[in-house]
Amino acid sequence: MGAVALGIFCLITSELLPVGLLTPVGADLGVSDGTAGLMVTVPGLVAGVCAPLVTVGAGRLDRRWVLVGLIALMAAANLVAAVAPGFGVVLAARLLVGVSVGGFWAIAGGLAVRLVPERHVGRATALVFGGVPTASVLGVPAGTLLGELGGWRFAFAAVGGLGVLTLAALLLLLPPLPPTRTITFAQLPSLLRRNRGVRAGVAVTFLVVTGQFAAYTFVRPILRDVSGVDARFVSTLLLGYGVAGVAGNFLAGARDPRRTLLTVGAALAVILGLIATVPGAVAGTVLLLAWGFVYGGVSVSLQSWMIKAAPEEAEAASSLMVAMFNLAIAAGALSGGLAVDGISVPAAPLAGAVLMALAAVTVRVTSTSRRAERAERLAAGAGAGAGAAAWVSAGVSDGSRAGTDPGAEGADPGARESSPAN
Repeated sequence: MGAVALGIFCLITSELLPVGLLTPVGADLGVSDGTAGLMVTVPGLVAGVCAPLVTVGAGRLDRRWVLVGLIALMAAANLVAAVAPGFGVVLAARLLVGVSVGGFWAIAGGLAVRLVPERHVGRATALVFGGVPTASVLGVPAGTLLGELGGWRFAFAAVGGLGVLTLAALLLLLPPLPPTRTITFAQLPSLLRRNRGVRAGVAVTFLVVTGQFAAYTFVRPILRDVSGVDARFVSTLLLGYGVAGVAGNFLAGARDPRRTLLTVGAALAVILGLIATVPGAVAGTVLLLAWGFVYGGVSVSLQSWMIKAAPEEAEAASSLMVAMFNLAIAAGALSGGLAVDGISVPAAPLAGAVLMALAAVTVRVTSTSRRAERAERLAAGAGAGAGAAAWVSAGVSDGSRAGTDPGAEGADPGARESSPAN
C-alpha cells in the first residue's frame, strides 16, 4: 500500500502544484490569476471524465501495469510543462495530468479491500489517501518554495522527476493485481440508480470539493489581500496547513464517514466565512490551520462512504466518487476564478462557505432518510413476523377445536360415536 500512497501523493502534488505558483506563472506567461487558475480547472475536468473511462477501458488488464502507465504519463506531462513556450502548452500538459489523476485514483481507491483484511480496510484507505494531505504538507509548499528559489519551471521539472521515482517504486513494490471483475459503462449509471448511499456520496462529494477549491485555489491571494500575510511566509503557512491536514486525515480514517462529513461541512462553512471577512495575519494563520485540519479528513471519509455503500462494487463506486471529486475541483477552481476576477478575492471563500453549508445539510438529510428507511424495513419485518405468528397460533387453535368439536370436519369419529346424540 505504501507504493500506492506514494503514487497518490505524487499525483495530488502535480494536480495542486499550480496553487502556489499562480502568480509567477501568470506574470511570466502574461495571464491573470483567474486565467492561471485554469491550470487547476483543466486537469480537474479531465480527471473527472477519465476516472470512469480508464476504469472501464482497463478491462482485464493487470491493475499494476495500468497504475505504472498512468504515473509515467504524469511524469512526462510535468516535464513538458517545465519547458513549455506558452500558456497553451502548459494547459495541454495539465490535460495529461488530469488523465493520470483520474485513472490512478479511481483504481487505487478500491485496492485496500483487496490487499488487506476487512478489519484493516479503514486504516489502509487512510494510508493510501494520506497522500492527499501529505501532498499539501510537502508537495504544494515545496513546489511553492522551489518556484520561489528556482522558478516555476524548475518546480514542474522537480515533480516530473518525483514521478520517475514513483514509477520505480510501483514496479518494485506493487504485486500483480489482476482485475476481480470487468466493469462496463452500463454498470456505473446502474449503480447510481439502485444504490441510494452511492448517490448521496456523489452529491456530498460535489458540494464539499467544489466549496473547497473555490477557496483553496486562491489561498495565496486570500492570505495576501484579506489576511495581510507577508508573501515571504506563505510557503511556511501552507506547510502548516498540510501538517494539520495529515492529522485530520488519520483521525477521520477510524471514524464514521457520515458523522465526519457532517462536522466537516458545518465547520468549514464557518471557517471559510471568517477567513473571507476577518483581517489580520494572526487570524488568517489560525483559520488556515483550522481549515487544513478539518478538510484533511475529507478524502478518506468520502472513499470510506463509497466502499461501505457498495462493498461488492468498490472499484465502480470509487470511479464515480473520483469522477465527481475531480469535476468538483474544476468547478470550484472555475467558480472561484470567476468570483475573484468578477467580484473580489473574498468572494471566493464566501462561495465556498455556502457550498460547505449545503454539504452539511445534504449529509444530515440523507442520513435521516437512511435511518427512516431502515426503521421502516425493521417495522415491516416485525409486522410480518407478528402476522406469521398469529397465523400459526390461529391454525393451532383451529386444529385444537377441530379435534374436540363433534361437528367439526375432521373430528375424531370415535368422539362422534360416543356423543349423547348417538
